[in-house]
Amino acid sequence: MWSRRLGRTGITVSEIGFGAWGLGATMWRGVADDDAVEAVRAALAEGVIFIDTALAYGDGHSERLVGKAAPDAVVATKIPPLGGGWPAQADSDIADVFPARHVRTCTERSLENLGHDALDVQQFHVWHDAWLAQPDWDRTRREMEKLSAEGKVRHWGISINDHAPETALRALADPIFETAQVIYNIFDRSPERELFALARERDLGIIVRVPFDEGALTGAVGPDTRFPDGDWRHRYFREDRKVEAKRRADALRPLLGDEAQTLPELALRFVLSQPEVSTVIPGMRRSEHARANASVSDGRRLSPALFGKLFAHAWDKNWYAG
Repeated sequence: MWSRRLGRTGITVSEIGFGAWGLGATMWRGVADDDAVEAVRAALAEGVIFIDTALAYGDGHSERLVGKAAPDAVVATKIPPLGGGWPAQADSDIADVFPARHVRTCTERSLENLGHDALDVQQFHVWHDAWLAQPDWDRTRREMEKLSAEGKVRHWGISINDHAPETALRALADPIFETAQVIYNIFDRSPERELFALARERDLGIIVRVPFDEGALTGAVGPDTRFPDGDWRHRYFREDRKVEAKRRADALRPLLGDEAQTLPELALRFVLSQPEVSTVIPGMRRSEHARANASVSDGRRLSPALFGKLFAHAWDKNWYAG
């Protein structure tokens, strides 16, 4: 497993990390806790040392499983918005979303769930730069500083709104934020417009989520795909979206070859070909997926020619909305 710097945090992370949303067992269905724990342990055995989770994933269930399966891993977690509003809206008030008392309460709950004395990275699970001009931002920021001074949070970050890196650029210029988590994949190249330049300037750690577009870029989603009852992907891939996902994935297959033999490999190598990226966190709830994802970390990057061909496959959409 190759490693990279998580920006100016000074933390070294595996370039393939573990996205633990699926361990929450509420929105992603069909995998038992024992299998999920085995997937974490399989990833650790392959050299994965970075895990991203959140208090909102199963109301702490994911954090508790991570704490059980990987007590020594580098862990990033997240504070959910008070009231549960995703994404953050420009007309919302930080006093209603991330008041100081909520930031502290959630941080202490995450510490208890994980069994840790300190959080390596604590992130806001949504963000909007409109909050920076509001009086309560100063109160929240002071609480962040207190939590750091108490040794409960080592580094702070932002998990950026879906497909909207522009909503956090001003906050990320503040030295208190050292990492940014963002959607980046073959379909969504929006971080290339401004965020990656800011990352170079500020030495931000970039954590990439959704490298497979919730499964569309694996080629495994098609018209006949069925998800378990209660699985949130029923909504994400509703109506004719499974047909379109398959069409888009199939259009990438002619590009497979020596540089990437499968669509998941192509998707991960695309992300890792960007030097601004510190780590990519695919979800993996089964041991075989953990081993396959980890195997992509071998130092090889896509050639400029193949990387350039992928521009034609960019896709402007937001299936999380509505």
